[in-house]
Amino acid sequence: MIYACRRFVENPVFQKGILVIIVGNAILIGIETNAELMARHATFFGILNTAVQAVFLLEIVIRVLAHAPRVWSFFRDGWNVFDFLIVGLSLLPAAGSFATVARLARLLRALRVVSAIPELRLIVNTLLRSIPSLANVLLLLGLMLYVYAVLGVHLFGRIDPEHWRSLGRAGLTLFQILTLEGWVEVQAAVLTTNPWAWMYFVSFVVFAVFVVVNLFIAIVINNLESVKNEVRVEVHTDANSIMNRLTEIRTRLTEIEHSLRSQRLGDC
Repeated sequence: MIYACRRFVENPVFQKGILVIIVGNAILIGIETNAELMARHATFFGILNTAVQAVFLLEIVIRVLAHAPRVWSFFRDGWNVFDFLIVGLSLLPAAGSFATVARLARLLRALRVVSAIPELRLIVNTLLRSIPSLANVLLLLGLMLYVYAVLGVHLFGRIDPEHWRSLGRAGLTLFQILTLEGWVEVQAAVLTTNPWAWMYFVSFVVFAVFVVVNLFIAIVINNLESVKNEVRVEVHTDANSIMNRLTEIRTRLTEIEHSLRSQRLGDC
């Protein structure tokens, strides 16, 4: 049975079938936001939801059994733990004190698309690895926002109080400029009174937007390459391990064959 579960899990048809069900579940969650459809076909959608939940539960059971007798090895992979928790939470009753948690768990089931597609798992792993480096960039960006916000209050607080009347409002304005949306209008409001205001806005756009944002991109791309290299090394290591194991088995079979031949010659 364990061997059958392993073959079942490794079967591409099984993996693609689960992916189709995950995508279908995500679509079903979106359809259920339509109150009119839910009122008309509540029973039908309830049956579909139960069927999807049963399939997910069966899938987790099969994947856990595939790791037997060392079942705990299933939980060494963070994505397996992620899938297990989502399926487990989705079993909570959608009524009473657990109603909100159950609805949230059903929504999280759509995120299983990430764990089902290797390319998406690679991107998420890259983002998680980039967090420590991105924290330093965020600190630099926060410092720049603070300095420019204080400078903006002093320079434009009286000219354009709508955008620069306080430190908080100035910070919000700079965050808007950071998105490159509407910053020309913000600049035009103070440019007539302060002709040198363009230097403030241009310098902020150059340093905060182009430099810092490109740092974000560079860090993510660098970590993406690192994760890809690690995956290649793991695949290569696994392939070598399998080849070494096959070589050992072949050598062992050859020794057994020679031993059987020797016994036959001795009997003759």
